[in-house]
Amino acid sequence: MTSRAVPPAAPLSGSDPRTPPGGTEDGAAVGAAVRLVGVSKSFPVADGKSLTAVDAVDLELAPGSLTALTGPSGSGKSTLLHLIGAIERADSGSLTVDGLDLATANRRSLTAYRRGVGFVFQRFHLLPALTALDNVLAPVLPYRRPGFDRVERARELLDAVGLAGRESALPSRLSGGQQQRVAIARALINRPRLLLADEPTGNLDSRTGREVLDLLLDLRTRHPMTVVLSTHDPATADTCERKVVLLDGRLEAPDGR
Repeated sequence: MTSRAVPPAAPLSGSDPRTPPGGTEDGAAVGAAVRLVGVSKSFPVADGKSLTAVDAVDLELAPGSLTALTGPSGSGKSTLLHLIGAIERADSGSLTVDGLDLATANRRSLTAYRRGVGFVFQRFHLLPALTALDNVLAPVLPYRRPGFDRVERARELLDAVGLAGRESALPSRLSGGQQQRVAIARALINRPRLLLADEPTGNLDSRTGREVLDLLLDLRTRHPMTVVLSTHDPATADTCERKVVLLDGRLEAPDGR
């Protein structure tokens, strides 16, 4: 499988006056520390029964780590990512990110937490009526921070993902790979400490998927963060530092690291 090299881009400017969640002001690599102990999640199904999607999972992710979450369809990968991202709440167990217990955190704390998490989805989830630039801006439009030029950062991110000059393009005028690049830029707008990617190459052909994965890995070197991605592709999993296998909601031979 071959791919076109992503051209290097200029470093993103530090227009956000806060210390970037992905790193410290002196450039030291920092990401979120994630710890799951006995985490379970079930969903109701027919006849009053329930389906256990995540079953007593113990897992630790070190700050700045890159982990592939693998397993067959229906094994619980997406649900586990949703739990870590606070899209869903666990039924039982403890799930902490940088010391914040997602099970007991109040709504305000969870809202603030979600703003510091980047999400990349298989189906892109771009808003069809918005341009590429406005899709990248969408997560920060409700918020204003003095000294943070959100438009400048969005343009820099589009440049970083190789879409300079396509800021005004609607999603319908972009290829699948270009749409996923916009989605990656959108996920990085808030300088996340934690990036969760759910089958980020699943809707792309092999060549474009490799390009998008190479781009994601390149951006991680310039914007240190903890990354967890789910994938069915062994080649994609092999690019990660660590591989975690889920089977029927349980970790297969968990190492606890």
